[in-house]
Amino acid sequence: PAKHPPTPDLLPTDIDLLEAEMDAMDEQLPPLKNFILPGGHTTVSVCHLCRTVCRRAERLTVALLQSGEPVEDLALKYLNRLSDYFFVLARFLAKELGAEEVVWKTR
Repeated sequence: PAKHPPTPDLLPTDIDLLEAEMDAMDEQLPPLKNFILPGGHTTVSVCHLCRTVCRRAERLTVALLQSGEPVEDLALKYLNRLSDYFFVLARFLAKELGAEEVVWKTR
């Protein structure tokens, strides 16, 4: 039989930590009223890149689940929260670095 990779070493408290950190950063940020684009500072752009990699991993994990492969529910939740964390971190670092958020404007 084929071997499956080991289950990630995740606990529900790992998700709680991400959510607590996001809440703490979010309290210091202005409300989000527009879509924002990656940019404004290299560090901020790297956070957005990390977010997109997490989203891609989340989509691939969902595809595995839909194909019948065993997927740890906690791993899927963690990927979702981690990508949200990187988004909030990008906004927080933009504020800390004095970088202007790049707002997406419709035509």
